[in-house]
Amino acid sequence: MKDYLIRGLAFNDEIRFFVTKTTDLVEEIRQRHDAYPTAIAAVGRTATVTTMMGAMLKSGDRIDVAVRGDGPVGTIYASSNELGETTAYAKNMQVHIPSNAQGKLDVKGVVGGGNITVVRDLGLNEKYTTTSPIVSGEIAEDFTYYFAASEQVPSAVSLGVLVETDNSVIAAGGFILQVLPNATNDTITKIEKAISNIKPISTLIHEGKTPEEIANIIFGGEENYRILHKNDVEFKCTCSKERYADALVTLGKEELEAIAKQETTELVCAFCKEKYHFSQNEITDLLDNLK
Repeated sequence: MKDYLIRGLAFNDEIRFFVTKTTDLVEEIRQRHDAYPTAIAAVGRTATVTTMMGAMLKSGDRIDVAVRGDGPVGTIYASSNELGETTAYAKNMQVHIPSNAQGKLDVKGVVGGGNITVVRDLGLNEKYTTTSPIVSGEIAEDFTYYFAASEQVPSAVSLGVLVETDNSVIAAGGFILQVLPNATNDTITKIEKAISNIKPISTLIHEGKTPEEIANIIFGGEENYRILHKNDVEFKCTCSKERYADALVTLGKEELEAIAKQETTELVCAFCKEKYHFSQNEITDLLDNLK
């Protein structure tokens, strides 16, 4: 089953929801960065919630998330759009620490304390930045707090990444449930009861449950919700040689002249690890354009 996301409305349009499977996405991030288990659990959860937040955007917009913790994994960066095209990485992907008291990967331990920054790029140089504190380091709880504090939308966020003994990611996904202004107390009670009894999201995905089947479990049957949109989710980076050429130009004349003395200049994308090579002639051309 390919990665994909569904979004829709439930209980007489009183609840907005997003459910996604991101197993392949998170496994690709792990492979590209040779990530260790606890690190990929933290980065995978962040990539998953960012993917669902991307689904809240209009066409052409982009969302960038930074989880700036003081734990050993360092800052986690993730980026997505409304098409489900997502990338993510952390400053230190080669981090693994002992399991927590529940025998689970200690995501809280690698993330630490700090804050979350969310930047919505709405095009035409229009960007909106919001920040909220890291309240637990478990990522899902931190974004539950973020939605309530920064966006004034009561939400329930569930995220999970299941890692095999060979370090590969065998299940990943999540859901976001948001209470709309017209929601009744009865509906809110139903949602609270449903999410208190549900299995971990990574377990459901590992069992082969689709996003629709997970929605069925949450809402007690397909008659209680409707899907408004469904789209694929995939790893896709926005980097290109042209973008890196533009970045080199911003370094200025002196820096470029120093770089031009090298036979080849190699730049590596932090998100996808793609390597871009610039010859002496190409750097000289950039210098000529500066003049």
